Amino acid sequence: MALLVLAATRPLAVPDEGRYGEVGRWMLQSGDWLTPRLNGMPFFHKPPYLYWLQAASLATFGVSELALRPVPALHAGLMLVALYLAARTISTEQVARRAAVMLGTSLTFLIGGQYVNHDMLVATWIGVAIWCFAFAFMAGDKPHATLARLGFVACALGLLSKGLIGIVLPGAVLFLWLLWTRQFKKVWHLPWLSGLALFALIAAPWFVLIGQKYPAALHYIVVTQHFARYTATSYNNPQPWWFYLLALALLLFPWVFFAWRQIRRPAAQALRKPLIAKEWGGLCWIWVVVITVFFSIPASKLIGYILPVMPALALLAALGWERSMAPRAFAGKMFAALCLLNLGIAVAINTQVAGITATGRTQDVARVLACIASPADTVYAAGGYPYDLPFYTQSVRPIVVVDNWDWQRKNAGDGWERELFEGADFDTRAGQVLQSAEVLTQAGVTPGNWLVAPTGNRRVEGLPGWKLFYQGAGWQLYQSAGPSAAESPKAAQHKGLPGCKHQGNK
Repeated sequence: MALLVLAATRPLAVPDEGRYGEVGRWMLQSGDWLTPRLNGMPFFHKPPYLYWLQAASLATFGVSELALRPVPALHAGLMLVALYLAARTISTEQVARRAAVMLGTSLTFLIGGQYVNHDMLVATWIGVAIWCFAFAFMAGDKPHATLARLGFVACALGLLSKGLIGIVLPGAVLFLWLLWTRQFKKVWHLPWLSGLALFALIAAPWFVLIGQKYPAALHYIVVTQHFARYTATSYNNPQPWWFYLLALALLLFPWVFFAWRQIRRPAAQALRKPLIAKEWGGLCWIWVVVITVFFSIPASKLIGYILPVMPALALLAALGWERSMAPRAFAGKMFAALCLLNLGIAVAINTQVAGITATGRTQDVARVLACIASPADTVYAAGGYPYDLPFYTQSVRPIVVVDNWDWQRKNAGDGWERELFEGADFDTRAGQVLQSAEVLTQAGVTPGNWLVAPTGNRRVEGLPGWKLFYQGAGWQLYQSAGPSAAESPKAAQHKGLPGCKHQGNK
């Protein structure tokens, strides 16, 4: 409940939520559920699982920020339930409940569980895959067939969530764990035929169909978006090797410190009856270390990448609490106080984010544009790409983005420019929305055009026809000379874009 309340109290964060939310909206609007599109152009950075679920949610609840957030929230809930069920089986009911509460009151759950991107989805399916296969291997001399098949299904959904890491990370964790527990010979007894058939039935169709429609797409998805991103040093967000150690401390604060206590427990405590078998404790530590090391190797690091380790880390933290804190008289009150502290931190972050990110968002501009423009009008963007603008206006036409695209192809980094022109490479017709700045001269003296640009962008200065219509917190809205299509008598009854009714301003 706290997660859903928090999800309803903030706007879209850009670029991620604006980008991915709009891809889902465009999929619903266009009716094309095969090809993810950003600004009308193919967008193959990630497979489509997130966009399918978003489009379905938007179709059910209407186009709004809140309609996007059940997708990550439901996966966060699944991660929580899977942790509880696994912990209850391999430890005690008390440890399972504490682990679930620790994860449920962490920033991982309260913030990451409402953030619209691929990270929570793939983290959940990686965790489910590891749990299913681990329980399958621990079932006896041969793996439990049904649990193993569920593991194959989870890997397929992980692949569709964010690509190869949905397979690679569970495989790496389980490989090392099986070697450590001397169970590797059981691998040969997995239900390979039925398991791989289920995997292929779920994961293969989209890749086959998209490869037939866009022959270069598979190379782009696998090589460019996986191997090149992992090995290159030119992508955004370069961070030091210890970045994810800090991320773990923040995302599972303060519980993560009790996981450390699980390692450094006093010798007297070590003689007590263990709360968990060494095989399962070893799985949790291998899970945490392997995935943390994997994501620490590339130069580019984003905090959401580390979410897959959270179930194992929460279980270790619960075990550490039981060893070091549970016997103390004040433990219950302290635990409740720490839970409330985490809730307070999450609420504070949620309430502050709108103001902090106001200059990067275009929600205020969208509120005005949605209620004054006509569906027949053309919107131009200069000096940046307003990721959230189409989502809030619910525009039916792509934005015409102006820039020096020849220069950008040679010099652009890992930003909005590359996302757009790489999409145009797959569909040259859709890519016609990428134009040079010269088009603004004629567009400015033609009725029915609008231009959005970051505040202070000099590309608009001196252009004929364009006049400032609205000054937002970080973006400006200009109108071309003469009346817009919405102001003509013929279009008067059709004034406003679909998003106008959601802006509280008609």
